[in-house]
Amino acid sequence: MCDTCGCNQPADAVKILLIGEETKLMHDPHDHEHGHGHHHHHHHHDHEHTHGGKTVIELEQDVLAQNNRLAERNRGYFEAKNILALNLVSSPGSGKTAVLERTLADLKDELAFFVIEGDQQTTRDADRIAATGAPVVQVNTGKGCHLDSDMVNRAVKKLTPSDGAIVMIENVGNLVCPSLFDLGESRRVVIISVTEGDDKPLKYPDMFHTSDLCLINKVDLLPYVPFDVEKAKHYALHANPKLQFLEISALTGQGMEEWYDWLRSTKNQL
Repeated sequence: MCDTCGCNQPADAVKILLIGEETKLMHDPHDHEHGHGHHHHHHHHDHEHTHGGKTVIELEQDVLAQNNRLAERNRGYFEAKNILALNLVSSPGSGKTAVLERTLADLKDELAFFVIEGDQQTTRDADRIAATGAPVVQVNTGKGCHLDSDMVNRAVKKLTPSDGAIVMIENVGNLVCPSLFDLGESRRVVIISVTEGDDKPLKYPDMFHTSDLCLINKVDLLPYVPFDVEKAKHYALHANPKLQFLEISALTGQGMEEWYDWLRSTKNQL
């Protein structure tokens, strides 16, 4: 997959730029070199093949190991500062940014939020978040299809979140690769929308297996789409029997107070 999607770009393909008062971690669009970097392919095997009398040795390294080590450093930092770090994951168009916008607007006087926005290109989502008044860093991954712990580490250094804050990490829209990468988050929240189909947990079980909470968004559209909420939950529980669910609409506000209660209680558990 890495050779196909291009997410094997080197870490130095991600550049840090200061733009106005906002700090954005940007991908350099002129950097077209690609290497294996420090992630992907989570196997470690030596393979030996013979071709025409010559022996070819292929070495597959556990390239997730470095990511996981840095993720533990991130986790230690968050724990030391009593920070709740949430990794928000979903497919494109599920409404992650809309959920985040409404959450920040409704709770800005109660809780301190800091936001890391992950996208392949543009600062559109970060601009939306900045309009709420929350400090935000944009991470543009270029050809990369996920955030990794190094990107989060560098972004957090720019954000400098306060003790006791909540750090929201909006990952790149993708239900595959982000499931493999531990960012050092406290909890992982997967968001699906009723417009996507209730079989998403069957198609992408790893993401649901690694998540703590599933937000089912856009429930205001249930009368108009063929989405079976209970079937979606059943499929997701098959992947992760401990997964929790909340049915919400970021547009109308339905169920959002339950989501806020989950944030408060989870924050208090730290």
